[in-house]
Amino acid sequence: MDIFTTDNGAVRGFRSSPDVVAVLGIPYAAPPFGARRFREPAPAAPWTGVRDCTAFGPVAPQSAELPGSPVWSPGDEDVLTVNLWTPAPDGGSLPVLVWIHGGAYTFGSSAQPDFDGDALARAGLVVVTLNHRIGFEGFGHVPAGDGAALPDNRGLLDQVAALRWVRENIAAFGGDPGDVTVAGHSSGAASVACLMVMDRARGLFHRAVLHSPASPHYTRDIAAATTREIAAAAGCPATAEGLAAATPQALLAAADRVVEAYRRDPASGSRHYDPSLYAPVLDGDVLPVDPLTGLAAGAGREVELLVCHTTEEYRLFDAVGSSAEVTTEEQLAAFAQDFGLPDGLVDGYRAVLPDAPVLDVYLAVFGDLLFGEYAHRLVEQHVRGGGRAFLSHFDRRRTGPHGLVRAWHCADVPFAFGNVDKECATFLIGGAPTPADHDLARRMVGAWAGFAADGDPGWPPYDPAAGQAKVWRTDEDDEHEVPAAPRELWARAEFPLLRP
Repeated sequence: MDIFTTDNGAVRGFRSSPDVVAVLGIPYAAPPFGARRFREPAPAAPWTGVRDCTAFGPVAPQSAELPGSPVWSPGDEDVLTVNLWTPAPDGGSLPVLVWIHGGAYTFGSSAQPDFDGDALARAGLVVVTLNHRIGFEGFGHVPAGDGAALPDNRGLLDQVAALRWVRENIAAFGGDPGDVTVAGHSSGAASVACLMVMDRARGLFHRAVLHSPASPHYTRDIAAATTREIAAAAGCPATAEGLAAATPQALLAAADRVVEAYRRDPASGSRHYDPSLYAPVLDGDVLPVDPLTGLAAGAGREVELLVCHTTEEYRLFDAVGSSAEVTTEEQLAAFAQDFGLPDGLVDGYRAVLPDAPVLDVYLAVFGDLLFGEYAHRLVEQHVRGGGRAFLSHFDRRRTGPHGLVRAWHCADVPFAFGNVDKECATFLIGGAPTPADHDLARRMVGAWAGFAADGDPGWPPYDPAAGQAKVWRTDEDDEHEVPAAPRELWARAEFPLLRP
């Protein structure tokens, strides 16, 4: 039988395919509610007998309802769980890949179908995915109350707790605790970058894979101002006691109202374009320094790094209607001013895209601002600090039933997981996968598995003098190639992006 023994008790999984066992919804920490709300994660309680782990655990509080994924319901509290897929249920010592989901620190979960680890497990990895606190529960700033100070970055602390669970338990599932790679997408990738410079995470992983890392971070003052906005919208005091008295659903509803207000108000500054309320907080404790500064100084130099970003990141947000409409020269100028972009940057993009409408220029600039340029700088700073890094761009396009499907945000994830056949990938990749798509997925799975196994994804490490990167395409992509703006345009732009 597919039964494994963890430090807290025995768990039962199931065969997700003939050669892989999946074990889902294993608690790695106690439910973070009641007296534990807004506090560091506490150890999970042990159990007796064999715990049935054949279904995902509850997702963290959020208002999003993602296709094919479970939704959060008030009363769901045991949200700090891990899932794993192992091809070695009878022992072994395989490399481990731990995945942290994205979602603007506000939504998403490990139960999303595109994060199914079966294909990567069949490639020779033990795959772990995890839930952590998001939204206000995970990243909202809570002022000090009458008792002990309440930490910022609770979502990052959850991730550290999950990595400790991996170190202490993964051998029982055939994994090597001394060969752990942490990977993530978007806010999950940015979380991994934070983990690389956090003392509390040191030694818990040995390699890192970042898909489209998101650039924003907050100072404590910015995070505190956001808390005051949310508390006002929730009708509660912006104090530890007032926020603890507000239910998770009340804070979710309040945050949604704040976001909608930013969306409706073009004069509200940078958050009008992308009203993400939460980000890691530079608190000097959990997160002592921003990743760019920390990596350049050598923090995390022992961790090998692989970064992948898509070439038209922000096209996704326009396609799903979550981006502000910028269609006039006046709106484009206001956007550049609200983000403090260097003089000449927008004109440089226009020179590369001379016949493009204003919207296309805006989407190209914003995608590089939030993701592309930050991805490059993380690689460069890690190498500067003495680390070893690899860079790649996902540039696969195709003509789908509704026109050209771009190399946009999230499009690379189903390929890296080998899940292009899943229904959830249909929108991201523009229809049913072609033979060329299957070949691309096979190559990406092999590269990620190779990197997790021995640090070699199949192309040379990044050399700042050459600036080379692996480009992921199919043999059907050449006719749709989109010219890229030169990175020199970003030379005077300051990162990390501190908002608002």
